Amino acid sequence: MAPGTPALLLLLLPPLLLSFPPRAATCPAACRCYSATVECGALRLHVVPPGIPPGTQTLFLQDNNISRLEPGALAPLAALRRLYLHNNSLRALESGAFRAQPRLLELALTGNRLRGLRGGAFAGLAQLRVLYLAGNQLARLLDFTFLHLPRLQELHLQENNIELLEDQALAGLSSLALLDLSRNQLGTISQEALQPLASLQVLRLTENPWRCDCALHWLGTWIKQGGQRLLSSRDKKIMCAEPPRLALQSLLDIARSSLICIPPSVHVQPLELTANLGEDLRVACQASGYPQPLVTWRKVSQPREGWPQDQARLKGAAPGMGGHAASDMGSGMLFLTNITLAHAGKYECEASNAGGAARVPFRLLVNASRQQPQQPAPPPAPAAREPRNEAGSMAFRALGLATQTAVAAAIALLALTALLLAAMICRRRRRRKKARGPPAEGALFVNDYSDGPCTFAQLEELRDERGHEMFVIDRSKPLFAEGPAEAPVDRGPGEGAAPGLRVPPPVAYEIRG
Repeated sequence: MAPGTPALLLLLLPPLLLSFPPRAATCPAACRCYSATVECGALRLHVVPPGIPPGTQTLFLQDNNISRLEPGALAPLAALRRLYLHNNSLRALESGAFRAQPRLLELALTGNRLRGLRGGAFAGLAQLRVLYLAGNQLARLLDFTFLHLPRLQELHLQENNIELLEDQALAGLSSLALLDLSRNQLGTISQEALQPLASLQVLRLTENPWRCDCALHWLGTWIKQGGQRLLSSRDKKIMCAEPPRLALQSLLDIARSSLICIPPSVHVQPLELTANLGEDLRVACQASGYPQPLVTWRKVSQPREGWPQDQARLKGAAPGMGGHAASDMGSGMLFLTNITLAHAGKYECEASNAGGAARVPFRLLVNASRQQPQQPAPPPAPAAREPRNEAGSMAFRALGLATQTAVAAAIALLALTALLLAAMICRRRRRRKKARGPPAEGALFVNDYSDGPCTFAQLEELRDERGHEMFVIDRSKPLFAEGPAEAPVDRGPGEGAAPGLRVPPPVAYEIRG
């Protein structure tokens, strides 16, 4: 190599390195990466896999077991345009979970386990166009839930458990063209809830248990006047579920005069109560009306939004209401714990429904002197008794082994004696019964036949008119069985029998019983 060649190579090396294309970014294990798309679906993932290329624009994470979006898991994916997380196990969305995806256009969260949406869950998604939330477990849509989605065009909320849509829940959705609320648990919807939807073109409200009362006056009128352009022929069939007299009827077919409400009435007893310091207090507020009124307790001296200093809460209050002012459907229970002087004052129970509102005041007085509970007198000391061995004491156990053996032997002997006595008594009773009874009824007697012997083959078993069993000799049968004659038997002189005589066969008797 000529002198100066190494120096020339060193000078040419940087431009050569710059001319090669950069090394391709890595792809997560088991995923497929091509162009700006990453597919990681149906891989049983529990978290967002690391190593996703930062330039990814479409990410498929559907059909996995992801239950939580870890903070920062999506932070490197600032170029993401479409994110598919449907059919996972997401239970909640943290505030700002998608803040690092300002270019996101489509977000699919269908078929998860979301029970609620926190405020700010969609913060940062100013460019989002389509949001899929169908098939979750959402029960309530609170005010300003979708405030950060000004360009959203499609909102899919069907097949949830939504029973409450607050008046400002859809605030900020001025560009929304399609809203699907079908197959939920909505009983009513306010005109204020749909008022922000200036660009709405498609509205789906079918298959909800609508409560056809005065609160739905506006909906029927709105559909008949101009809202029908938003509803297909199928979506116009808004069927009533209650009251029973209107069940299974279409809202559009019901006269306005039939959509009625009963204003609430409120009852609190007592209206004034005195409590001691440190006690707990419970006051019931009962309300009636149709539809069932919403009941709220509040302290008059405090703003209606809550009681910042009181420890009052309502039984059955929904979680997240702070424990100060809360509401319940139908009847409310006011709880005050560890009462102090600050709890004294005037309270108010308010019940409201679509027919109006009613209020009842309640006054609480607090006794400033803390009453000490009286200590019960100690029970008198028991009189002295002689110590005795209890069933579980050591002395009883020590003596018990020998005692138990003797007792067991005595019991066995007594039992055997009792059995023998019983057997003897039964035997004697049987004998006495046989001796006393008349021959024709129960006594057995033997009658030998003097007209000659017979064999058992000649006996026939019969019964007389009383049903007694008897044996009768049949002389027509042979006296002796055919066969060789028996040899004479010699007997000794002491036996009194003449030598050479035959032994007579067994003699049969008539036996009556």
